Amino acid sequence: MLDIAMLNEFVVEAKAATYVGGGVPRAPCRPGAHDIGYERDDWHYLDSYFGGTDFAGQEVVWFAGEPVWVMNYFGWIVAPELIDGTAAGAVIKAALSAMYRQGRFLGGMEFDHAFGRYIDHSEGDCERFGGSECIMVDNRKAYRLDYRGGLVIP
Repeated sequence: MLDIAMLNEFVVEAKAATYVGGGVPRAPCRPGAHDIGYERDDWHYLDSYFGGTDFAGQEVVWFAGEPVWVMNYFGWIVAPELIDGTAAGAVIKAALSAMYRQGRFLGGMEFDHAFGRYIDHSEGDCERFGGSECIMVDNRKAYRLDYRGGLVIP
């Protein structure tokens, strides 16, 4: 039986070490994809996405060679006159870094940054969850990302 607390701990560790932590990109597993991964012992993580300013992707965790957890997401710049991809990325990395330091990747977060206010809302836990994040600039939604995921049970 998979230890959910260990899975949650590994997901936070892997997320902190990859996109947010400036991890090294890997050769893409699919044409046109941007891949970044992380491993520890029997745990393996891969974040594979397409696009840039508007993007879609999937994160997968394997334990002992078997897929056990997946999250998919789609994000886009809602108001390009308020924020660009570089500024949005800076806000997201700062906010998620703060969340990961708390040992979590779910549960909601609000974070103020010079480029905007990051707001995340989610429901569920590591086993099954869904949520969205946004960046507000001048009280307007400038960026949004929707996500969902959970355990993969054969």
